[in-house]
Amino acid sequence: MQAFGAGIFTWGITALGAAAVFTTWKFNQKALDGMLGFAGGVMIAASFWSLLAPAIEMSQSGPVAAWIPAAVGFLLGAVFLRLIDWIIPHLHIGYPTTEAEGIKTSWRRSTLLVLAITLHNIPEGLAIGVAFGAVGAGFSGATLSGAVALALGIGIQNFPEGFAVSVPLRREGLSRLRSFWYGQLSAVVEPIASLIGAAMVLAAKPLLPYALAFAAGAMIFVVVEEVIPESQRNGHTEIATGGAILGFLIMMVLDVALG
Repeated sequence: MQAFGAGIFTWGITALGAAAVFTTWKFNQKALDGMLGFAGGVMIAASFWSLLAPAIEMSQSGPVAAWIPAAVGFLLGAVFLRLIDWIIPHLHIGYPTTEAEGIKTSWRRSTLLVLAITLHNIPEGLAIGVAFGAVGAGFSGATLSGAVALALGIGIQNFPEGFAVSVPLRREGLSRLRSFWYGQLSAVVEPIASLIGAAMVLAAKPLLPYALAFAAGAMIFVVVEEVIPESQRNGHTEIATGGAILGFLIMMVLDVALG
């Protein structure tokens, strides 16, 4: 239930960011690229400090070398996201419809844009669920404050993420209300994935290091395949890179200070 609550929190922050479409704020492409970079930085830092490092620590006394669960889980997470990316139709923000990925479909551009962000949010929800599941399972090194720090960091980066969905949809011609609706809807998978991640860990405790690394692999795949290319696509390299550095720094401080 703590994992589910944390997922609701990150979903709510996404909705709050998407609600910015109702304001008269004028954001340009530079701001959006900086926000995307920030989100990427948070996800990279969370992948190591909140997921991979604990996975390796938990495997120290296991029957196999400590790096094996982390390596296997990390690879499986990336492969899993690649398969989903290959199957589900979606379109990254700022890309023409002709560059839509996944199975070919006649779905509307707005639907494809929302699906792209939804895929992005699945590993975030899993990461939150696995972190809280580790606390519930009583593993040493897994602390409630660390799980909260992870949820807080993902929530922080979900604000610009929600905004980065609703504003492009508004530019596509959708009403403010529909842009907000689709923007917040992209994160509805987070509380669901959080609940699934926690339940899986509690049901099969020996799989925890693999599950942590799995979530990390999925998140890194999303960052490298989607977030970073999108943030750099419009030529605002310095702004996007600065956002990534800031996001990484904030998540690192949160995890070390609270975890």
